[in-house]
Amino acid sequence: MREHLDHTDRKLVQLLSQDAQVGVNRLAEGMAISVPTVRSRLRNLLSQNLIKIVGLLNLSERPELISAIVGINAKGHGRAREIALRISELPFVNSACVVTGRFDIIVDVVVAGDVADLYRVTSELIPGVGEPGEITRTETFVVMAACNKWVSLPKGCWSSGPEVPVRAVAT
Repeated sequence: MREHLDHTDRKLVQLLSQDAQVGVNRLAEGMAISVPTVRSRLRNLLSQNLIKIVGLLNLSERPELISAIVGINAKGHGRAREIALRISELPFVNSACVVTGRFDIIVDVVVAGDVADLYRVTSELIPGVGEPGEITRTETFVVMAACNKWVSLPKGCWSSGPEVPVRAVAT
């Protein structure tokens, strides 16, 4: 069972979520704790895979990015998490979550500038992770406008093209 973050760790994550570029000295000052304590807490959160500090792109400022949410119905026979894990490892996929509601799995997809890549993800890659007939239906929702949506670039979007400004935040 996961342990809950204590007040100090929650405050550290909150400050990093606002600005992950702030140094440990300023974090310690803002939290009224010692620098070694901040370093230790940060190291523990990172090593336990509880936080990851990444650069995120503002989707509304990046017209070359196409974001979509894909709802998936699967006959996983109790293996929805396993299917979601395989989907999460696909190119262009930021996350795959087992959910309640009309879909079994929700997938967050980001492609760079080419709707053909989105089509390939939704019509070939995602259906290809399961056994034949295991993924019974998908529905794709293309994001037309985004408000406060910051995204990481999943594998598949990485290229040697022009650099894009990023904002570092803790997730």
